Amino acid sequence: MAQKQKTTIKDVARLAGCGIATASRVLNNSGPASAEVRERVEAAARDLGFSFSAIGRALQGGRSMTIGCLVPSLVNPVFAEAVQGVQETLAGTGYQLLIASSNYDGDADNEAIATLVGKEVDGLIVTMVAPDRSAALKQARARGLPVSLMFHDPLEGFVTAYVDNFEAAREVARRFAELGHRRTAFLSLRFSSSDRSRNRYAGFHAECRARGMPDPALIELGAAEANTPEVLAEILAPLGGLTAIFASNDFLAIAVQKAARLIGKQVPGDLSVVGFDGIEIGRLLDVPLATIETAPEAMGRQAAQTLLDMLQGKACTQPPPLPFDFRAGATLASSRTGSRDDDQVAPWPPSVHSLKTDLKQG
Repeated sequence: MAQKQKTTIKDVARLAGCGIATASRVLNNSGPASAEVRERVEAAARDLGFSFSAIGRALQGGRSMTIGCLVPSLVNPVFAEAVQGVQETLAGTGYQLLIASSNYDGDADNEAIATLVGKEVDGLIVTMVAPDRSAALKQARARGLPVSLMFHDPLEGFVTAYVDNFEAAREVARRFAELGHRRTAFLSLRFSSSDRSRNRYAGFHAECRARGMPDPALIELGAAEANTPEVLAEILAPLGGLTAIFASNDFLAIAVQKAARLIGKQVPGDLSVVGFDGIEIGRLLDVPLATIETAPEAMGRQAAQTLLDMLQGKACTQPPPLPFDFRAGATLASSRTGSRDDDQVAPWPPSVHSLKTDLKQG
């Protein structure tokens, strides 16, 4: 029996009634084609059982057909959902995703970038400690490697998919003020290495001042403290008069609720808590979490599309921020005190686990 001859791009082009170059552009998603031509080429490829070889494309175009994606964590579902959005956008383009995580460590960021570049990825989608100061990322860009950011507020020289952290945090301060809260705190993990946390604190701080509220206490936690409710309870216990906490992510906000119980405080009766990100588990708690709800999958899709546009030589400008919503939850209620007289009881904010920061004005 004669061996069946392998189907080629030439066969697809012949069946679709177009040139080989046109069929290649459609199947490689590497250039323009009308909807009618695209439909004919894709139908011909399906009918012939043709698969455009990634190896062939790499040899032909000098590309590896891989994209490197670096995120701080895959445990946090926010980043996992963003990666899902990236994968959805890359589906059908022939690109494969190589994923790395750094546990919010700047050195690990640089190592991961160097490793991905060593794998000869065609582009990078990253969320990291400090992309504007990363030596490895600078070297990658010097080699002409396109880079698309996720979650970062706009940085000069980069295109990013993001939520306006400053404005979102101002919304939290407005909600607290409307409910009579005055003594508030901002709780952050790795504040010094996260531009997202710093911008959230800056927006929260600015709106508190604009509304005549005392400055919020700034509390930075290490990973061990955040994962140990007893230690977190010891940190919160001395904060006399505190009625509301804005946590820089939902995991911290959930940890606060357990820590509050350990020091005899009820949420939200004695202490209101608001998180950030809007992870689904927050809806499932006995006391559903109030939070800033974002759309991480949309963020991943936007970052991936930006990178695809860069790979096709298109000019890319900074898109506007993605929308956010305040998700009302049972962890936010009116303050039982909230009086300006309380501001005179003791100095506020207290000096506890606080860091100095240059505040963004707004």
